[in-house]
Amino acid sequence: MSKFADPPAETPAAAPASRRYQIGGTVFTARVLEPGLHVVATPIGNLRDMTIRAIETMAAADVVACEDTRVSRRLVDHFGMTVSLVPYHEHNAAEMRPKLMARLAAGQAVALISDAGTPLVSDPGFKLVEAVRAAGLPVVPVPGPSAVLAALVAAGLPTDAFFFDGFLPPKTAGRRSRAKTLSTVPGSLVFFESGPRLAASLADLAAELGERQAAVCRELTKSHEEVRRGTLGELAAHYAGAADPKGEIVLVIGPPGEAPPPEAADVDAMLVQALGSHSVKDAAGLVAEATGLARRDLYQRALDLQAKARG
Repeated sequence: MSKFADPPAETPAAAPASRRYQIGGTVFTARVLEPGLHVVATPIGNLRDMTIRAIETMAAADVVACEDTRVSRRLVDHFGMTVSLVPYHEHNAAEMRPKLMARLAAGQAVALISDAGTPLVSDPGFKLVEAVRAAGLPVVPVPGPSAVLAALVAAGLPTDAFFFDGFLPPKTAGRRSRAKTLSTVPGSLVFFESGPRLAASLADLAAELGERQAAVCRELTKSHEEVRRGTLGELAAHYAGAADPKGEIVLVIGPPGEAPPPEAADVDAMLVQALGSHSVKDAAGLVAEATGLARRDLYQRALDLQAKARG
């Protein structure tokens, strides 16, 4: 348990020079924040993932805007912080945003946090950041935990390119339509999902995306952390035969495999069709663009097809 020391008696309470707090016997100093919106990442489960800078920022802020004050109160109490918490979530954002903007315009430092992880990922924080930027006021990122990145790291699937799509639609038709739209994304796909919908979602994804490798990442950073790998079909079968998994779930799906090269007969058919309205050079170029095959080889093949047709 950490405790913040009261500011020195000679320092005016309205404008403290700094605040001291102690974690594990080490004393840290939270300096006065510059005015602006400070977007602070908080732990997704393990409170030891809270960064020193995140604690300093929340401790020194004039107010901390959070999704649920009850959830955030447990966090600030754990670190012995005395801070002012105000709710900011999708149901009161329209009402609270002008109030937070007024504080910022008055030169205050406002910290924005979510219930867990990095704000703006699947929450209304981006509208506040948009408004702050439009007003020409500072936005300061305080990076840290992210369920999306934690899942990508643990999944063992390609991470050089990925697409995060939040929660899938709740019903089969919507899920399959969305999966079909995302089927050609050249990178791993990342979704949030709930336990009761997981098996059905995996089955729908398998139907549209095929047997791609995937990982179900559950309760990341917590004591019951679990990462289960397999194809989408294998995972769908496993969770269909088990009780609904509990806790927070992130689903990572590997990228599509490379398309097999087209059959020679199919290439010839494409060339013949293109030669009906284009020169040999242009026909070869069109088919090269469509198949990824070498233009020079296709040009020669087009000449051979023309010669065969003539004689």
